[in-house]
Amino acid sequence: MDKSELRNRKQSAQKSSLLKKSSDDSEKFQCKDERVERLQSEEPNQEHSASASKRNQSDNNKVNKVKQYFQSTIDDVAQSLKTDFRLNTDECLRITFEFDFVTVLLFVVAFCTRMFKLSQPNNVVFDELHYGKYISLYMRNIFFFDQHPPLGKQLISVMANFAGYDGNYTFSRIGNPYTENVPILWLRFIPALCGSILAPCVYKLLLQTKLSRLTSAIGGVLIIFDNALLTQSRFILMESMLLTFSVLGLLFLLKFQESPTIFSRLKYSILSASFFTFAFSVKFAGFYTSLLGFLIGCRHLWKQLSDKTISDLRMAMHILFRLIVFITIPVCIYVGLFYAHFSVLNKAGPHDSIMTSAFQASLEGGLASITKGQPLNVVHGSQITLRHTLGRTCWLHSHPHVYPVRYPDKRGSSHQQQVTCYSFKDVNNWWIVKRPESTDLVVGDTPDVIRHGEEVQLVHGITSRALNSHDVAAAMTPQCQEVSCYIDYNVSMSAQILWKVDIINKDQEGPIWHAIRSQVRLIHSATGQALRFSGRQLPDWGFNQHEVVADRVTDQPDTIWNVEEHRYTKTEDQKERERQLINEEMIPTGPSKLSFWDKFFELHSKMVWHSDQIQNHLYASEPLDWPLMNKGIAYWVDKDSNAQIYLLGNLVIWYSGFAALVVYFGLLIIYLLRRRRLCYDLNEQDWTRFREAGEIFFLGYIIHFLPYFFVERTLFLHNYLPAFIFQIMLLCFVIEHIDLICRNVVGSVLLTVLYRLCVVGWLIAIFVIFNKFSVLSYGTTKLSVDDVINLRWKNTWDFILHKDLV
Repeated sequence: MDKSELRNRKQSAQKSSLLKKSSDDSEKFQCKDERVERLQSEEPNQEHSASASKRNQSDNNKVNKVKQYFQSTIDDVAQSLKTDFRLNTDECLRITFEFDFVTVLLFVVAFCTRMFKLSQPNNVVFDELHYGKYISLYMRNIFFFDQHPPLGKQLISVMANFAGYDGNYTFSRIGNPYTENVPILWLRFIPALCGSILAPCVYKLLLQTKLSRLTSAIGGVLIIFDNALLTQSRFILMESMLLTFSVLGLLFLLKFQESPTIFSRLKYSILSASFFTFAFSVKFAGFYTSLLGFLIGCRHLWKQLSDKTISDLRMAMHILFRLIVFITIPVCIYVGLFYAHFSVLNKAGPHDSIMTSAFQASLEGGLASITKGQPLNVVHGSQITLRHTLGRTCWLHSHPHVYPVRYPDKRGSSHQQQVTCYSFKDVNNWWIVKRPESTDLVVGDTPDVIRHGEEVQLVHGITSRALNSHDVAAAMTPQCQEVSCYIDYNVSMSAQILWKVDIINKDQEGPIWHAIRSQVRLIHSATGQALRFSGRQLPDWGFNQHEVVADRVTDQPDTIWNVEEHRYTKTEDQKERERQLINEEMIPTGPSKLSFWDKFFELHSKMVWHSDQIQNHLYASEPLDWPLMNKGIAYWVDKDSNAQIYLLGNLVIWYSGFAALVVYFGLLIIYLLRRRRLCYDLNEQDWTRFREAGEIFFLGYIIHFLPYFFVERTLFLHNYLPAFIFQIMLLCFVIEHIDLICRNVVGSVLLTVLYRLCVVGWLIAIFVIFNKFSVLSYGTTKLSVDDVINLRWKNTWDFILHKDLV
């Protein structure tokens, strides 16, 4: 093949290759155009799908975040519970024993001082007159009334039962000797034991607040060597139990707040709630310690709110846990103590008259003991006594004497027959229920029952005059109407003697007026005012009995009355009826059954009312007398010598404690002002300890002291002891804080040494004063007149001296 032919073939192949490439490119462009057209036609649908997908993805992300948050929180709590369980399981499998020599030493020394000649004097000392009597009644299952909860009496009664005491001693007078059947050592053992435990408890509480072991031990020493605490711990009195339970409640509360595991928190929270309740159940003054514990708990929760490592759910669980434990445990314990109280005291006794008729009738041998078919329903012709149901015990009463024509403030009266409320059983307490339209008072074979809402007249049994009220101002409560028995003087003042029976507990007792059980208000038909016990005492012309008025405010406790004694009228002759009223025994109606809750709430209403009664006592004192111990209390004096027991504290401790209050408050003001000026005398750790001491000790003192300025009842020096405990603990903190100032703030070694020598001298002075005045705490040392006078360091201390020994 020649060259020209080869060249022609090559050119032909190149042309065919170019044609093929051109064809392929045209096909590619055609496919691309088709895809573009297809994409352009599908673009709106794809935009809508992408938007919806984005929204769904956003919602899913939010849901996933919430799920992850709760899951992480639950996992955190579960992991904590798992860790706590594992840690506590390990601890349960391991038994550890910790021996604190200081705790044991403080208890032993305190126990020796409290138990020394505990059975001496072998006489009734001060309030053993009351508490000993309660113990005797407990032993015989006889109901008694006390204005404080029963735990303290119950604990001593358990020990008395263990010692075989039968309760056959009357505790009739301070100074009376105990008989051989009274195990006085064991009756005084529980208060002495609690007084011994108090010292190591204060020591442990001070340690828990981060004070040094030495300073905490000083706190225990101050408890042991205070004469007032020693005296109050050696007799049948409640204060040592109250103080010990209060300190233990605070100690376990602080341990609870620092517990690392849930099981230890559960343990200490139950112990804290229990001991707070025990303190409250000995005396209502224990409420102040519970209030302090509540404030400390709130403060601790407030601090935890700023902790970002604690989730919201876990914080809510913390709060819920505290509410459950610190409400459920106290309620169960407190109610359980009263259930035991009522179960044991099931027999009638000398205090029955304080309670309502229904309560008395529920006791064995009470009102129910002399029921012999007496009527239940109040009817036309019923002879009744009307008892003031709530508050002061008294009965609606009248007598022939009339109100004075004019009162000292120049107001006039109706000069009608007086109606009062009398605090004793008397023949003039009898009234006869009468239908307005009926004249025959004899109850026939078909008694005419009185029902709710019906109008009746109440005729005084002895004078036969009807209960009346009118638009005349009452004698002592002029904003209310006078109540009288109507005398017809033939003047323009007409009789208004109709009263409507309003049974306020008709839903429980029914619409028929029942004796004892029905609680009624008597509404004056003419004026719509209710018969009310005003609580005011009438002057001499009213024989100092209590006033009864008609009050426009009908819905109040003092307008509630109930029928107590009840019988049917059997004769129409007035003289014979009067003779029967005078000669016959006041017989109550049949027995009643009260539920536990009825008794529980009634007793508490009486306890609250009784605590407001004002009495006078030779050794009563005011709160301002307490911090500097201006007045003590004479507990007992020997009839053959001047040996005596007199409640006084250790002067060095009491005055030092008062000084500590002033020093702490002054330092607090100085620190706050200087920190405001950005002058930081204390580092953050020391400042936090200073504030926490104020939150516990200083605030505790204020809470236990200030309320007594608003209490209108007789007060004594021993009412100050709960506040005094916090004063001692604050004193210990101030001692350590001043040492810190000498070391760190002033930085003087010499000053620190001198200060510590002063503290040692101060402790020696405490021991000397304790020893000097211990003769007034034990009462076993016979004293001459000069001895007693030498102990009278303040003119306000009223020691007792026998005239024949002067």
